[in-house]
Amino acid sequence: MAGQEITKTTQTASKPDAAAAQGHKKAEVRGVFSTQEVRRVGTGTTTRKTVQKTFWFIEQHGNVFECQPLNTNYVPTGPKRKVTMDELIAKFAPEPEFYLNSVYPKMQEMQRAVDSGDEHREKGESFTAEFEYSRALKIDEDNVRANFGIGLTYLERGDASKAQDIFERLVKLDGAFEAEHKHLFNDFGISLRKNKMLQQSLEYYRRALELTENDENLYMNLARVLLETKDITGCVDNLLKALEIAPRHEASLKFLAWLIQNKLVPADKIDGVRAALQAAAQGTGTTS
Repeated sequence: MAGQEITKTTQTASKPDAAAAQGHKKAEVRGVFSTQEVRRVGTGTTTRKTVQKTFWFIEQHGNVFECQPLNTNYVPTGPKRKVTMDELIAKFAPEPEFYLNSVYPKMQEMQRAVDSGDEHREKGESFTAEFEYSRALKIDEDNVRANFGIGLTYLERGDASKAQDIFERLVKLDGAFEAEHKHLFNDFGISLRKNKMLQQSLEYYRRALELTENDENLYMNLARVLLETKDITGCVDNLLKALEIAPRHEASLKFLAWLIQNKLVPADKIDGVRAALQAAAQGTGTTS
């Protein structure tokens, strides 16, 4: 078979323990902070001031402070933004009791559910895995690992309808395509293809390429889907893009060699393909 997908492109971090439920890296500052905003409500003589208090989960990694809002279940969710030390001191008030009594226990509960879902899925216990992932999603419907996990569970069972719902949610989550989740989003894209959800797989990989740095493995995996859709020109173009990034990328080179052997390379692409193969044979560029 031509073009074996790459399921892992980086060494993934080990699962975080409960004390680091929202990050793999050691953080110097981790906790809940609040901000307050004064608003005027009403008009004329009925005008009054109200104070709106917003809670945030903040982690420090080196000189970077990441700020994330809490949802109604008291867990961090949604996009992260960076704040400076000056902003943290000037605008945010620490809320240690709220963190310890409300937020931290919920983060632990969600983490345990996701970890349990992963363990059951790896054992092939798909219905138990689905139950555990669903528990996590009730706490945070945008949790990336839980969404990927339950989506993979549906795909492994061949439940295309439920998998489609998860696919639509994941392509809208920017966090799904961050480096720490790379092995999961590659597994999900491959499973989409194997379940003949080819258009979804194409959209998924293209979305990943919009949000990640150049990644030769993503281009190779996209080429694999394009081959199945009979878009040979697109297939070759993406393999050549992979080799522009990593000229000696073994999977892409084997894929191109297979295409040549089977006389599938379009005439207007053959020179570019031969040049890429020759460059790799001569040791040009760096290994992937």
